[in-house]
Order: sequence, then structure tokens, then C-alpha cells
Amino acid sequence: MRIPGAGRGRGQRSRSLPPAPAVGRGRPDLRLGAGWRNVRPGATLTDRVVARHTVQTSIAEYTLVLNGMGAVGWRGVGDALRDAVAELRAIDLTYSPARPASLVSRLRRGEISADAYPPLADIVARCAAMRAATDGWFDAWAVPGGFDPGGLLVGWAVERAAARLRAAGIRDYAVVSGADLVVRGHAPHGGPWRIAVHHPTQGERQPTMLEMTSGAIGTSGVAGRRGHVIDPHTGQPADKLVAATVAGPDLAVADGYATALFAAGRPGLDWFPTRDGYRALFAAAR
Repeated sequence: MRIPGAGRGRGQRSRSLPPAPAVGRGRPDLRLGAGWRNVRPGATLTDRVVARHTVQTSIAEYTLVLNGMGAVGWRGVGDALRDAVAELRAIDLTYSPARPASLVSRLRRGEISADAYPPLADIVARCAAMRAATDGWFDAWAVPGGFDPGGLLVGWAVERAAARLRAAGIRDYAVVSGADLVVRGHAPHGGPWRIAVHHPTQGERQPTMLEMTSGAIGTSGVAGRRGHVIDPHTGQPADKLVAATVAGPDLAVADGYATALFAAGRPGLDWFPTRDGYRALFAAAR
């Protein structure tokens, strides 16, 4: 598997990369950080069919905003939404570390091998790739109790749900989970998705406004749980930062980088920007 960020270096770029998110203006469609749970796209063009739905699983809460052109119709949007929600629920049942019967839990207990199930093998391979790309600061095997892919599992789930939306013909959508998101195409008002990224602890500060038509933002440390990220070199809860936020093409990778940056602290900023397009937005110290 290709290692994300391999050959990384400051200022290095690949010609195949999407452009960095543009600075946005106007009312945001989505807000992240500082306790915001606001997913309220603005005005809708008359030829758009827009649906919004929230689903809760044992892994996370997800909100999906589907922006279908008129030709897709309500039935097409509804079918795509049901398909994506079914994927999120199936991932929760099959891979959640919180479920004793899940494949991840069975792998932790040594009852199965990762290569017995291709999606599980993909999760394990991604975790190994992130461990290599972050000098060991992302380490799913350093968590108490054994292998735990929680640092990138939500992003992996969102990306798989997004793939189901695209397969159903939806080209414009946002999937948000806490302070993580994936967007593609255009918002209901016809322009790029406008995203307000708030400072994770200083809610009074003006947010960073981004405009995106493709990409992801992953965050570690703002869920309100202390000690949920382990410093893999000490085995103790990471306490250098209060939050870390990373933007890039794929949410599972952005989540993995954010988890590693949260564990490493400010020295982790040396990884960014990567050749394959990941950038640190916040590394907020305690």
C-alpha cells in the first residue's frame, strides 16, 4: 500500500494534487470546531434537490447533506441517502472496537487474521502506512488492549459512505462527523462549500473560512474526552496539544495525521505540507 505523505517535505508539491482550499467569504455552509454542530447550507437553487440526514452509531454521529440536480430527483437522492446510511451502520456493526463481536474486536483477541476480510485488511494496511508516515506517532498497536484503528476509523467510514453516494450518481455532497468532514462538488447555492473552521479552544476568534469543492478536514482532540489519544512512545495519554486539525484529499489519512500531530505536539508540524496534499490548519497547545 502506498504510504501517505511518503517523500514529504516543506513546500514540495505534486502536479496531480488538487489546489489548496481557497479563503472563503460569505455565510458558511458548514462549521467545525469550538463546539459548533452547525450544518446549515444557505439558499438553494431552484434546480437542486437537497436532503439532510443525521445518523448515530457507536463510532460517531454523522450528518449527510446531499445536493442533487433536478434530474436525480427526490427518489434518487433518497435512495443514495439510504445506501450511504446503510454503509455507515454496517461499518459500525462490523468494525467498531466498541462492539465485542466486531471483526476489529475479534482481531484484537487473536480469533481471526486481518487478511481473512478485505475491508479489515485495508484498515490494518492504512494504520501501518500511517505509522510509517508519522515516524510512529500514529500507532494503532500501541493502544491499551491491542489493535485499535479508532484514530482513522471515522474518516474511513465517511470515505466509504461518500463512495456510495458517488456510485448512486450524487456528485455534490457533504458528510460531517463532529469536527471532521468530506465535501465534494458544490453547495446548494451553486458555489463551493463554504466552511468556517473555528479555533478549537478560542471560540471568540474569527474562524478560518475555506472554500472547497473536493477534500477533507480531520480533527483530533475536540471531542471533549481527555486521554483518548495515547502517546505511543510512553504509553501515556497525549497532553501536548488541546486539538490538531489537518486538511487534505482523504479523510482517513487526514484523521490519521491529526491523531499523530495531537500525540507528537508541535514537532509534528515538520510533516507538513506533504507531497500528496495534507496541510496542518491548527495545532493548539494547552
